[in-house]
Formats: sequence, structure tokens, C-alpha cells
Amino acid sequence: MTTTLLIQLLDRIRRPSVPLLGALLLSGCSTLDYYAQLTRGQMALLNARQPVQSLIADPAQPAELRQRLERTQQARAFASAKLGLPDNGSYRVYADIQRPYVVWNLFATPEFSLQPETYCFPVAGCVAYRGYYQLGRARGAAALLRQQGLDTWVGGVEAYSTLGWFDDPILNTMLRWDDDRLAALIFHELAHQQLYVPGDTAFNESFASFVEREGLLQWQASRGQAVKDDIETKRRDALTRLVLEARERLTRLYASDLPADRMRRAKAEEFERLRRDYRAMRDRDWGGFNRFDAWMEGPMNNAKLLPFGLYDQWVPAFAALFQEAGGDWATFYQRARVLGELSQEERTRTLERLKATR
Repeated sequence: MTTTLLIQLLDRIRRPSVPLLGALLLSGCSTLDYYAQLTRGQMALLNARQPVQSLIADPAQPAELRQRLERTQQARAFASAKLGLPDNGSYRVYADIQRPYVVWNLFATPEFSLQPETYCFPVAGCVAYRGYYQLGRARGAAALLRQQGLDTWVGGVEAYSTLGWFDDPILNTMLRWDDDRLAALIFHELAHQQLYVPGDTAFNESFASFVEREGLLQWQASRGQAVKDDIETKRRDALTRLVLEARERLTRLYASDLPADRMRRAKAEEFERLRRDYRAMRDRDWGGFNRFDAWMEGPMNNAKLLPFGLYDQWVPAFAALFQEAGGDWATFYQRARVLGELSQEERTRTLERLKATR
């Protein structure tokens, strides 16, 4: 997200799976300069890693950091022992990268379409963004795309997974969350190492989001924590619904035969309607809770709406699959892997069927 919007609403869409693998394998789908900055950034991150246990044992380190890292290792051990997630070096190392985000992702769409510009990489497949290790580079690339008439949006990313190609570190950018959210983030990113289907972002993120949610519930239960009414999640979900409704209206608008000037005005009116709907919900249902105001009142365009829904679309389907698996993680993963091997059309049909049972 933007640097002024550090809110839990958008923690999901700040965690794309693999923005860098394509660069490291040099697929040739973009400029050498783009790949060079990604490679330099990834190498700098790898070089900054330190073993977590060494930091915990070092009395010269700040006490708060040592305590936070100790709790991450408890969640990391739980992830492999109880959730069946990969048991490797990921999240057993730490890197302080001295900035608020690890990368900034650039999204782009045509002026009158919600179809994203996509970028294809080996292993990762096609994704709807490009990652940059420097905010200035992301903004510069966005400016060039705007000159071509595209809508653009740049959002900061706090963590990502390299799918086990490297030992992914806990980052200082991740430590802004409380202990439960940090544990959930570790579960989410390890889930990408467990299963990843190239080119199907909704499948991958929904799978990881289900593992994150169910894993967090089991983690809390193992610690004797009472399950709380998650007001933050409910607010995130409510805002997501508003945005998805706006996207549906925009999709119908763009499918019409209005001339460009009238369509442009109607587009602006739809974004203003989204803001009005948000304000009404905020004041009516949230008692004026205004943490999302900055994001909502900032400049709006198609690209800014792209990430919404990707992390949630198939979560009910995976919940049904987990239930069918009797709550056994190994069986669930095996069945999810079978789903991932289906054709896109067959996979979607199966997910729709599972989702309808919830």
C-alpha cells in the first residue's frame, strides 16, 4: 500500500507470492534494467539475513526485538509440527532492511477496463504486477505507463515468498504487526511454499489465506487464547464487499457503448459513489471509525481496485475441502494439490462446487 496507509485492512494485498523469481531466472519478459534492480535487491536482502537464534542469544540486541523474535520461532515451530508446513530455513533468519516495505508493486489497467496488465515469469507464471525494490523506480515506471493512457497504482509490500528457493527471512517490515498477525503471516507465506499454481493468483492466495486463518485459530487454541470477535477482519471484509460491488458496476459501464468523454465522467461518478457508500458504512456501522479514510479519499482508478478479492475468493472452498479432509492437514494438502493440477476451467468448476457447500 501507500506509505501513508499502514492498516491491517490491506495486509493481505501487500503479500504477493513471488515478485522476484522471474528476475532471478532472467526470463527476458522485460528490460535488463528491471531485472538488474530486482537481482540487486534480492541479493541485498539475502546478505542482510542473520540467524534468529543468534540474535535471541545476543544480549547486545534490544530486548523487545529478542522477545518478538522468540515468539516468531514458537509460531514457526508450530507451523511445521502442527500445520504440516515446510520444515526448512525460512523464517528462521532475520533481516533488517532499514525501510518500511521490502518491495513496491506496480499495478496497471487500461483506462476503461479492470483487466490488469500482466507480466509472466518462469515458475511464478503470470502475475498482475511488477515489483520494485525502490519506491522511486516504481513511481517512475508508473509515470511511463500513465503516459500510455493506463491507470496505475503503486503499493508497498511487507513480505513475500520465494517458494522455498531461498530461506525467506523475517523482516523488520513484518514486526509492525502484533504477535497473532505475525504468526498468521508466517503461516501464509509458508503455505505458498507448500503449494503454488503458476498463473492462478486467486487460487494461490485463497489457499494461503485459508491456511493462515485456520492455522491461526489452531495456534491460538494451542496457547489457550480465547477466540475473539475479530472486528478488524469484519471491517476488512465489509470494505472489500463495497469495492467488489464498485468493480461490478464499473465492469458493466466499460462494456457499454458510451463515448469516451461520457464514460470518463461516469467512471468518476462511480468512484465518488464508492466513497459515499464507504462514508455511510463508516458512520452507520463503525461509529465513525476512520482508519481507512486516507486510502478511500486518495486518488482512485481501476488499478487501485485490482488486488481486492484475490485473497478471499476461494477461502470458503478451501474451508469445505478441509472439512472433507476431516481436518487432517496432510490429506487437505494432497487434495488441494490435485485441484491445482486440473485445468483452469476444471479447477474453477470444482472450487465453485466446494464454495456452494459452505
